[in-house]
Amino acid sequence: MLHPQAKIHRMFELIEPIATVTFSEVANEAFLAVGMRNYWDGYFAGRAAPLGLAPAEVVHAVFYNFADGEVARHIPWVWGKISPQEAIAVRERGSTAALRQRIRELADSPALVRAADLATRAALSAPTEGRVLYAGLRALDVPEEPVARLWHAATLLREHRGDGHNAALVAHGIGGIESHVLMALSLGMRAEEFGRIHHLPKARLTAVLDGLRGRGLVDTAGRFTDAGRETRQRIEELTDELAAPAYDVLTADELDELAAGLEPIAAAVQAVGD
Repeated sequence: MLHPQAKIHRMFELIEPIATVTFSEVANEAFLAVGMRNYWDGYFAGRAAPLGLAPAEVVHAVFYNFADGEVARHIPWVWGKISPQEAIAVRERGSTAALRQRIRELADSPALVRAADLATRAALSAPTEGRVLYAGLRALDVPEEPVARLWHAATLLREHRGDGHNAALVAHGIGGIESHVLMALSLGMRAEEFGRIHHLPKARLTAVLDGLRGRGLVDTAGRFTDAGRETRQRIEELTDELAAPAYDVLTADELDELAAGLEPIAAAVQAVGD
């Protein structure tokens, strides 16, 4: 079953807020409670846990878009405080609590159960070749409780797409920090204002911008050129194309049903701040 690319991108928009409750304050507190020093300890412990005791260099490669040395400030330190298996459990518990808190009465609705079932079918159906983080998550047990199952499926689908996004970036010769610059510009922000890279040393960020400028992707004022805008558009289109196989298991009607079921859930998540 081949689905229109617009529907695949819509699934990304609906899945993203559900999966990313993992990065909310409720989930962060769950990691702090087991000895993590700060948010980023919990982030790396939870997200890298499906990779096992992989060294910082491997996690850096898989996550793709962190600056040199950022992963190493947390991996392997966190594994002296918590095992990957424990981190997986803490992440699921904290994320499920965060999702349930945000969606309130929807958590106990038959519609959520159906959405969780459809999302799980999709999330377990995609090929794993070249999808390292997705493959790690696929090896985990699927939670039985519906809210946890929905979060788990959303996380699988998010990381499957993320692995494909990294492949699209590689194919277009865009490095991890460069990808943040392109994201910032697409949002109408200057690179030095973007949250994920504003902390970088000025010389490092200048070097990244100079590299993009030398390739004709950014102009002298630090804005997109037409070529830069077109490159980012091609990357996004390829990312959606590479994400599509996860949904081939669903009929067109089932994909529409899943989207309809996720819409109120995603809206409820986005309507509530930390």
